[in-house]
Amino acid sequence: MPQDRKIPPHDASSGALLGWLWRSYMRKHFWTIAAAVFFMSLEGSMLGALSWLIQPMFDDIFVAGNGGAIWTLGIAIIGIFVLRAIAAMGQKIYMTKANELAAADIRLDLLRHLMVLDTRYHQENPPGNLIERVNGDVAAVGSVWANILASFARDGIALFWLFGAALYIDWRWTAIALVGIPLLVLPSLMVQGFIRRRAKTAREIAARLSIRLDEVFHGINAIKLNSLEDYQAGRYRSLIADKVRAEVRKAFGEATIPGLIDLMSGIGFFCVIAYGGSQIIAGNKTIGEFMAFFTAMALAFEPLRRLGTLSGQMQIAAASIDRIGSILGEEPRITSPATPLPAPTGAPEIRLEAVELAYDDLPVLKGASFTAEAGKTTALVGASGAGKSTVFNVLTRLVDPQGGSVTIGGTEVAAMTLANLRGMISVVAQDAALFDETLRDNILLGRTGVSPEHLEKVLTAAHVSDFLDRLPEGLDSPAGPRGSNLSGGQRQRVAIARALLRDTPILLLDEATSALDTKSEAIVQDALDRLSEGRTTLVIAHRLSTVRNAHKIVVLDQGKVVDQGSHDELLKRGGLYAELYRLQFKSEETEA
Repeated sequence: MPQDRKIPPHDASSGALLGWLWRSYMRKHFWTIAAAVFFMSLEGSMLGALSWLIQPMFDDIFVAGNGGAIWTLGIAIIGIFVLRAIAAMGQKIYMTKANELAAADIRLDLLRHLMVLDTRYHQENPPGNLIERVNGDVAAVGSVWANILASFARDGIALFWLFGAALYIDWRWTAIALVGIPLLVLPSLMVQGFIRRRAKTAREIAARLSIRLDEVFHGINAIKLNSLEDYQAGRYRSLIADKVRAEVRKAFGEATIPGLIDLMSGIGFFCVIAYGGSQIIAGNKTIGEFMAFFTAMALAFEPLRRLGTLSGQMQIAAASIDRIGSILGEEPRITSPATPLPAPTGAPEIRLEAVELAYDDLPVLKGASFTAEAGKTTALVGASGAGKSTVFNVLTRLVDPQGGSVTIGGTEVAAMTLANLRGMISVVAQDAALFDETLRDNILLGRTGVSPEHLEKVLTAAHVSDFLDRLPEGLDSPAGPRGSNLSGGQRQRVAIARALLRDTPILLLDEATSALDTKSEAIVQDALDRLSEGRTTLVIAHRLSTVRNAHKIVVLDQGKVVDQGSHDELLKRGGLYAELYRLQFKSEETEA
């Protein structure tokens, strides 16, 4: 997030939050907004001009019978409506442009900020919730901001000219018409907090709806296989009912102030008719004056109602800005050091010494120590929950340990920039993370300047070329959501091609073949063997047969390194590894 964009003050007044929005995002589009305000002002002033023409229309034409003025007055009225139409179009275009540009800036800042927050934050905040913040809350702020600006500019100018016309005709009538204004003050102050609370509740429920949809669409196969359609629809129906209640309560608060304005206007009109009617009957005022005044006040009715809703709309914007601010206020705990050390070159040694790590009160690594020799393959084995994946997370600084030392090539991982550290490492996991883009995009990942010859070499080494001919558009075929257009083995080969192209000195393989059939496993294993050549490689595997040729095998149990050595050495010692190998071998014999 740019440094000049301050985090909005939490639970501040709506005015302060809108001020932050102006300083941080809207001000850079000042001239576009100025053009919109100009057209809004022009549109609003046309109502005042129309009310000024009512008196001569009645007194000079209808009462005095001056037929020659009809054409002049008619052309003037047509001109007013033409200018108003042009102004309405202009303000809509310019305000939409400014609003969309500012919303795009906010969304981009939110996305950038979310991507640098720690993995723990994303584990605690479901994707649907974050999507609703980036999309729904920003959209709510943008639409409310546009309404507020339009009310101040267009409706404010309109009221200025309309009340000016009313005051010019008779200031006493104007004062009488506005006698009910004091009735608005206290209720409007009381309702603002109510609207803000209801708006925040509505946004939170919208986030839960997004979470539910995200989980349904991602788990659609599990829903089908377990016949959960009615169950999931029921949960969604319950959330929708909560959303309806929250929106109705918010609408009640928003409608309160316009309702009071209606009441005030009714009282004012009654008083004017009672007082002004006697003056007209007595001949002290003309019908034209009364009709001009009545028109000005009637035309002021709608702008006044829209301005009356401003306090409610400001609270709605404040609720969404609060939610946006809660994200921008989060700071990543894992950051690059102020004075980083350079990353080591070549295939480095990896060393863990007495590493301690716990998630809250749950210890995961308990003094784990081992060395992965430079340019060789080290396998991590152990039961589920032994801490194998956590070792990978520590190496890549997705988490930081509470104690011990983690070094690559003799340099502490925390002493390097995150970009340099992660730029040294390629990861191929069991669930290859593919994007809903083409295979080419998934392999290149934004890289430019890759020659066709080099790309073809990578595709061949990763065995991607083996199946390209079977795809409708070859390398430019879409991978589908999360790579759903490809088989498991094909997804793994694309991930391996991506790693080959990165050409990093460290390779982390996390259960890369465990979900594949025998034929696919053999193909992927061959590609992995080529990928591992000349690199420091760490492998996690439940199938111990796939790591028997590793230079070293590290055995973990409940966060501790309990044994290490070659496959043959560990079997001879008869420890935990030998027991795991015996059980797995027996299981495979039974299945055969």
